[in-house]
Amino acid sequence: MNHLALIEKTQTLIAAGDIVGAESALVELADAEGDSALMVVLDLLPPKDILAVIREYDNSKESVVNLLVTPAQFARAVVIEKQYKDLTRTHLRGMVNSIIFREDADPLAFLTAIGDLEGGSDALADYFSEKWSRVEAFARSGLFDAAEDHGELLSQTALLASAYARPLLQQDEVADGDWMQLAWILRYECPDLFIEMLMVLRAKASAYDASLEGTDETDDDDGKVETGDTDRGKATPAQRDSDEESAI
Repeated sequence: MNHLALIEKTQTLIAAGDIVGAESALVELADAEGDSALMVVLDLLPPKDILAVIREYDNSKESVVNLLVTPAQFARAVVIEKQYKDLTRTHLRGMVNSIIFREDADPLAFLTAIGDLEGGSDALADYFSEKWSRVEAFARSGLFDAAEDHGELLSQTALLASAYARPLLQQDEVADGDWMQLAWILRYECPDLFIEMLMVLRAKASAYDASLEGTDETDDDDGKVETGDTDRGKATPAQRDSDEESAI
């Protein structure tokens, strides 16, 4: 199969909203020519098109695309997921969980790739947005029980000082393939990224509280905050070529 023709077909289907058809076309390639052929095509597809396919995860079946997407490809897709303006973050959490915790995956490799891109900690903050108080409790006490944690928020300096504290919980105690396990890996294996993410999460929570009080502390309607001081990466999805302009 001509890979360029398949890419054009896939992009046409995605633009038309036929995500199932686009994924089927990619699966057919893998069935006909093997996983390596699909990996070549995935490397040529713009991040927005990979995102369109992998965010429509279905946990009742395995997706060959989700199984083969690389950390770098996934990271580039994750940082532009906010363009969908999904306030529930349902697709983001499902997509992250299905790929980072897939059977053969190294979660650390995926998290490192996300953290290396501008907007990475912002995307992770969105992932944890509904669990803010419990993530704060975890940062402070090493436990996820927000109801028992009434202390003040740790400063960034205090977070850095406690970054390599001995875990009170072992990973196998929170190995749920969901947000608790991801928070554990971030805190104990990617502490710098965990702190960056938490700073952004606090800013988002503050902006949300301010909006409830009738004040407008952000310029965007989606609660986006400036993350230039917290993200470590240099590349940005906004700098992609014109042929990768979002069709979302």
